[in-house]
Amino acid sequence: MPPIPPSYSLRQMPSGIWVLGFVSLLMDISSEMIHSLLPLFMVTTLGAGTIAVGIVEGLAESLALVVKVFSGTLSDYLGKRKGLALFGYALGALTKPLFAVAPDIGILLTARLLDRVGKGVRGAPRDALVADIAPPHLRGAAFGLRQSLDTVGAFIGPLLAVGLMLLWANDFRAVFWVAVVPGMMAVALLLFGVQEPTSRPTQGTNPISRDNFIRLGPAYWWVVGIGSVFTLARFSEAFLVLRAQQGGIPLALIPLVMVAMNLVYASSAYPFGRLSDRMSHRKLLTSGLIVLIAADLVLAINDHWGVVLAGVALWGIHMGMTQGLLATMVADRAPADLRGTAYGCFNLASGLAMLVASMLAGFLWDQFGAAFTFYAGALFCLIAIVGITLHPLSQKRPASPGSQPSVTT
Repeated sequence: MPPIPPSYSLRQMPSGIWVLGFVSLLMDISSEMIHSLLPLFMVTTLGAGTIAVGIVEGLAESLALVVKVFSGTLSDYLGKRKGLALFGYALGALTKPLFAVAPDIGILLTARLLDRVGKGVRGAPRDALVADIAPPHLRGAAFGLRQSLDTVGAFIGPLLAVGLMLLWANDFRAVFWVAVVPGMMAVALLLFGVQEPTSRPTQGTNPISRDNFIRLGPAYWWVVGIGSVFTLARFSEAFLVLRAQQGGIPLALIPLVMVAMNLVYASSAYPFGRLSDRMSHRKLLTSGLIVLIAADLVLAINDHWGVVLAGVALWGIHMGMTQGLLATMVADRAPADLRGTAYGCFNLASGLAMLVASMLAGFLWDQFGAAFTFYAGALFCLIAIVGITLHPLSQKRPASPGSQPSVTT
């Protein structure tokens, strides 16, 4: 197939995909303005200890994992995606003022939990809505474009937070109030800018059943398994920040490491999304794992700031190669009427794997040092590559009403 110019692919992209991308961008700006400052706010302004910080973050992320499954399943049951996604974004936006006015750790915990519930509610229905709107031949590009715009928000938010903190003499609450604005803009854009497809079939029965799990098919469950092993290899990006700290980067500049990673991620997600529409998913996923191995090895061998920056850049490239691709692989293998459930189960498995990976990485870091942690990540990558090699991802899933043709990978 001759290459399709990027401009042509972008012109073909449905407007709903663009809107969902900018909704993600605005909400990420809003959230990251707060989340990038939240640990410091808890410790310096509210007087919380580091244990309290860990409890707040652990409870929040665990709750989001559980909610993701049920929101995706509910969107399949109702036959509607937009309403649930809108509710999730609205709940996230409405929590932002609570952060600004929180007088103690209890109110802040409530705000953080509600914020993560909102994230959990919107995630699976939004991804399923992208799959519903995007033409099959542009599905990889669609997920890449949404992910790219989302990641742009992930580095604009912290930059705005840093700038406003410098401008307003470290006034956390003033910055949190500013974060309310892009959050509300995201909700309004989703409400008026996205038209949900009306041709998608509905079941009206409980999607969480043995028969429906069988209908998802072995190819889908293999993607879930590979995605989980992949996540074990890609532990929390907080360890990139810790590695940068070891390299002697000035404390005030360390957050820019994540900005650099997200810049690379944002610039690579759409091109690799387009590429996934025209090449073997298995080969592209394997290539992404090889890049992650390279990132782990670079980060393991030296903590000089230049070496760390190279490793972080490779990390961003692998994110651009794989995150939209995995979402596309789920959409290609799940029946259309079970896509919400499929994304919910995939997100739950990946989220649990991330918790395990981050705890294991922390243990290895404390017991054996930073280098050993990154070597262990490279080992998990090799395990995932072996799994991809031994099990073809091109198995055809069972035919079902409203499903798309299986894609050979």
